[in-house]
Amino acid sequence: MGRTKGFLTAFAVVLAASMFNSDSGAESAPTDNATPTPDNAVMITVFLKHDQSRPLGELNAQLEKQGFYKAFPPAGVEVVSWNIVMGIGQVVTLRLPASRLREINRIFETTAWGAYRTEFYPTYDYKAVGIANHEKAQ
Repeated sequence: MGRTKGFLTAFAVVLAASMFNSDSGAESAPTDNATPTPDNAVMITVFLKHDQSRPLGELNAQLEKQGFYKAFPPAGVEVVSWNIVMGIGQVVTLRLPASRLREINRIFETTAWGAYRTEFYPTYDYKAVGIANHEKAQ
């Protein structure tokens, strides 16, 4: 629970910063249909840990009943990756405007809980930096 509170606190700070960070210095309200741009995008990796005490068919039936695949992923949210990790469940990385973080959280709360335990981690793309450091070291 402590890690979840820490994560939510960190994302609240990111969200607040993104709402007040603009060239004009004026406050701007987030919009629900915002698209990720370099100045407002966040990435989040979601671990969907399946309930191993129940068979897969039962879990999939629950997800269908709760409308998970109808609600997720929502339009305008980029799925960077979506993988099955044997023994864990699914790991999904999303890129989205910070203003839509609450929407994503609510989708998981209302459609995935029960079939999955969820963990959320803020992430960022380090590939270009890592490759550049490797090439510089050659």
